[in-house]
Order: sequence, then structure tokens, then C-alpha cells
Amino acid sequence: MRHDIRNTKYGFTVAELLMVVVIIALIGGVGGGLYVGTHKRMLVERAARDFVLTAKYARIMSIERQQPCEIQLDVANGGFWLATSEWDEETEAAEQVIVRDYYCKPVQFEGEVQFEDIQVIPTATESSTETEEKQAIVFSPNGTAESAVIQIGDGKNHYAISIYAATGKAKMYFGTTENIEVGTVDLDAE
Repeated sequence: MRHDIRNTKYGFTVAELLMVVVIIALIGGVGGGLYVGTHKRMLVERAARDFVLTAKYARIMSIERQQPCEIQLDVANGGFWLATSEWDEETEAAEQVIVRDYYCKPVQFEGEVQFEDIQVIPTATESSTETEEKQAIVFSPNGTAESAVIQIGDGKNHYAISIYAATGKAKMYFGTTENIEVGTVDLDAE
């Protein structure tokens, strides 16, 4: 018995093609879901890292210039910026300016990222109404700062940043602010 190769037809059936399309769609759906979750987590992480870098820069800037610098928090719109005082020759008064340079610029949160928890212990005596209106963390020229714990998140992903009063240093933690105490620091650690 001899087979005639010319009459044999090669190809896929419609059912086979549909099965391949369904498998590719399922793999793409799972991959897309993983991508969206990873992207949201990365937005929160980037916001927290930007905050830590701004805090470190604020500490250095206040020491170098020998004048206070502060991170101002925009809770309503989700963002923050570094501010300092500069002398205005025309008005002969100090005015507060937002720092915009190669190392530091205002940060606006993306997506659903927001401040979830803000705990600041001011070093100076201020009235409670001033503190509520102006959310800020002040860094002093001697390297100290107001003790603070900030939580940044999107409801599912959370990062906590602590700023230690004695050293003015900032540290970032994955998770919430539940286990971080405001105002305490172990100077022997790290």
C-alpha cells in the first residue's frame, strides 16, 4: 500500500485554533493581573522612597545652610515638597520658598497613593490649630528634626517612614506604622 503525499492535507481545525486562543488569553489575563498589582505596589514604594530621599536631603540642607528646612505635606492632594527660607532684599524679610534643584523637587503621588497615617511630634511649642492646618516636619541646623512616623499606601500596599528626632535620620519600613513608636530611637542600632 502506497501513500500519496500530494493528497494529504495539513492544518489545524477551528477547535484547535480556538483552544490555543483561549490558552493565550488565560495566560495574558493572569500576567496582566500580576502586572497591575506589581505596578500599584511600585507606585507606593516609589512615593515612600522619594519621601525618604527628601527627608535625607532636608537634613543635609539644613545643616549646610545653617537654617531650618521643612517637608510640607499636602494631605488633601497627596504629595509633599521641601521648603526653606530665603531673604528677600526688596521686602527685607525672610520668605518661604519651595526647593527645586537637581536633587529635590515637589512630589505628587500617582494612582491611589496617599498619606494613610501622619504622626508628628513638634519640637517647638505650637498651638494645636497651627499644627492641624500646616502638616510639616522641621529639620534643624544642628542635625535634629521633629520626630515623625508617616504611612504612605494605597489601601493594599503600605510603607512606613520614621524620622528620628535625635539624629534627623529617616528610615523606611514595609508595612504599617503599628509597630513603630514615635519619638524613640536606639542610638546603638545600625
